[in-house]
Amino acid sequence: MGGTEQSFVKSAFDTNWVAPLGPNVDGFEEDIQQYLQSGTSVAALSSGTAALHLGLKLLGVTRGDEVLCQSMTFSASANPIVYLGATPVFIDSESQTWNMCPEQLEIAIKDRISKGKKPKAIVAVHLYGMPYQVEAIHKIALTYEIPVLEDSAEALGSSHNDIKCGTFGDIAILSFNGNKIITTSGGGALVSKTEKYKEKAIFLATQSRDDAPHYEHSEIGFNYRMSNILAGIGRGQMQVLDQHVQKRRNNFKFYKEHLQELPDIKFLEEPNGFYSNRWLSCIETTSYELRETIRTALGKENIESRPLWKPMHRQPVFEDCTMYLNGISDDLFDRGLCLPSGSNLEQEDLFRIVSVIKNVFT
Repeated sequence: MGGTEQSFVKSAFDTNWVAPLGPNVDGFEEDIQQYLQSGTSVAALSSGTAALHLGLKLLGVTRGDEVLCQSMTFSASANPIVYLGATPVFIDSESQTWNMCPEQLEIAIKDRISKGKKPKAIVAVHLYGMPYQVEAIHKIALTYEIPVLEDSAEALGSSHNDIKCGTFGDIAILSFNGNKIITTSGGGALVSKTEKYKEKAIFLATQSRDDAPHYEHSEIGFNYRMSNILAGIGRGQMQVLDQHVQKRRNNFKFYKEHLQELPDIKFLEEPNGFYSNRWLSCIETTSYELRETIRTALGKENIESRPLWKPMHRQPVFEDCTMYLNGISDDLFDRGLCLPSGSNLEQEDLFRIVSVIKNVFT
């Protein structure tokens, strides 16, 4: 917490604005819009998953459709596709950013079209805060006239060629879950370049209540709007967002400075023009066995670390889905490890972490 969150929450209580609307909700949306720039319109919602669900719905995804989705990601990127009765088609990663591979994406599009199943949308993810290959992905999407839903859940504060992540897609989503770069405890947002999408998202998120003196509903709605209290936390968090980004980047810098001498550990570097918020600091080891040795050693010292996201194409729930693979995400999952990355890590914490890792090699 940055320190000012309580004043916004207190204001919500003092003015009796507790419901999913109110000054903090409006103010939080405006704060995000001002931060992202690029003429964005923002709808504050109950979660990033809710934003993904509504975003896909706004892009016209419905039962029987296929949606191309990055395989190396958290399951929330893919689950909303299934909510809508559509089918995810998983695309593997490229090694430069660990995100969706443009080559595999185009192969998949051509193949699905040849089978009479042109994909309805593309879900591209900025993994761990590292922007995906924006130009390449969007050039392909434009060529085949397929909209992009930009999953920026992990990338608030990241940018590509000085343009903020969360502004590239036809629709983008943000997450403010408890583990994200800033948090509202639980929450998310839908970002678009048109007020029309924002208004429709808010309509759907508030049970699709029609304009009538009584409760009238002409389509199915959802209870997805953010509360005024949580938005108050968000307003305070926006004031420290850049500080949190810098702290996360400092974590990464520390790990790199103290571990780069170890030949069996590699770090994901920023390509030219890419700026990552370093939401999580990740390392790439030379083998599954070494990755597990490091993870186990950290665990014995009560230091939590985790393997990289297990690709969606390897998840039991998605095992029957179509997938276009090159082996990169499988390899990264087997060898990659997420290190402690919180914005509140102290220098002594970081020294303790790298000490345990170095001891593995002695």
